[in-house]
Amino acid sequence: MPTMYLFDVDGTLTPSRSQIDPFFKSFFLRFAEEYSSVLVTGSDYPKTVEQVGEEICCTVARVYNCLGNDVWYHGNNLYTNKWELPDDLHFFLLEKLFDSKYKVRTGNHIEKRPGLVNFSVVGRGADKEQRRDYFQYDQLNKEREQIAMQINLLFPGVEASVGGETGIDIHPKGFDKSQVLNYITTGWNVVYFGDKTEPGGNDHCIAKAIVERGLGKVHQVTDWKHTLVLLQEIMDNSYLEGLEGK
Repeated sequence: MPTMYLFDVDGTLTPSRSQIDPFFKSFFLRFAEEYSSVLVTGSDYPKTVEQVGEEICCTVARVYNCLGNDVWYHGNNLYTNKWELPDDLHFFLLEKLFDSKYKVRTGNHIEKRPGLVNFSVVGRGADKEQRRDYFQYDQLNKEREQIAMQINLLFPGVEASVGGETGIDIHPKGFDKSQVLNYITTGWNVVYFGDKTEPGGNDHCIAKAIVERGLGKVHQVTDWKHTLVLLQEIMDNSYLEGLEGK
């Protein structure tokens, strides 16, 4: 059975909201040319191109942006979910932004993307130092986790999960990363790589679905270097299997 490799981007192929390491970019391009690969990310397509480069986006079989709500093939948009944030949830997010004890604000706190909204207390305008500072604050105070739990309790038509270092992804119920599995035809073994596969993370739904449906395997990674090690093992094993077959 052939294998399809699915990759989160932030924290899996790149540092969060940053560009891919040049060495890893060359390595991953070789991997994607040899093995069926797709990207599955909460970011929009322009941000994904900025992070990993147009060459990777046009080499992989698909790019599933915005948790699969915006689908791209070799630079062409195939599908976009037109969902809009409900007004009552919008006001709720504004209240959370006002009430947060973390007082640094950098703008673009409620970012609309195809099929979802990303909410960030510190804001999408934060630089690396500000993102790191908020991430450390959130690790101690679990602010994002608590806000996501409240959204899931108060707004039954939507789902919220922690994504990246500063954000919360909010989308209609069922329109999370697991929807990507509906695009994959039968006969494939699926291997997923993500850094937030634990409950509450935006990789959890797809990781859980892969395991429960018996579709394949999930790798919880710590960063892109961890991903590199795992991919190198896959390529080494394939080479050895090729030698044994001769």
